[in-house]
Amino acid sequence: MLGYLKPTGPTAADALLPSDPGLALALAQELIEAPRMSNHNHGLWGYHGETRRGRELTIQSTGIGGPSAAGVLQELAHLGVRRAVRVGTGAPPAGPVVECEPVVVEGALARDGTSAALGARGLVPADRSITNRLAQAAGEAARRGTVASVDLLEAGVPAGSDVVGVDLETAALLAFARRLGLEMGAIVCLGAAAGVELGRIALEALQEAPARSPGPGVGAGF
Repeated sequence: MLGYLKPTGPTAADALLPSDPGLALALAQELIEAPRMSNHNHGLWGYHGETRRGRELTIQSTGIGGPSAAGVLQELAHLGVRRAVRVGTGAPPAGPVVECEPVVVEGALARDGTSAALGARGLVPADRSITNRLAQAAGEAARRGTVASVDLLEAGVPAGSDVVGVDLETAALLAFARRLGLEMGAIVCLGAAAGVELGRIALEALQEAPARSPGPGVGAGF
């Protein structure tokens, strides 16, 4: 397997997956006590440590687009990740807005090449238990909805689809997580760059779940 990641530290069973390395750093500084950089290979910054509640957490940037995100997720699964939340950014149907509109993703419409290569067709659902915990943690700060994952944001919202926005990674991550036997959810910020508040929501959702020990992944297929 091609090594996109060359971790210099342990990998937790729980992970937050921003696409942006800068957001990965910001989340690590905010959510982990004494964070340690665990990867910088390919510019994919990753961090490891314990949260304030004593739970181990990995924060790993995935890079832009489905191919990069899927490759990173596969390696994380082999390293021991069992549950993850994508914390990212998307574009709203009406174009960019000034402020972030948080959306807890219930599923992603697969309109990108990576999802197609994984055999995904139509709507790829997010893990229901993680999605419910994300919604509970977000409260009225976020709505629930479906995004469409595409290869180019300029393509816009697919005609005839009932989605709240588009992004580049969510469908690929959800599809591959299902194949790898991982629990995967997503919370995205439409119209502006995602910030640490989305990471706090994602962390709360993960910490409300029973702890799982790292171990070899199990392929679930489609």
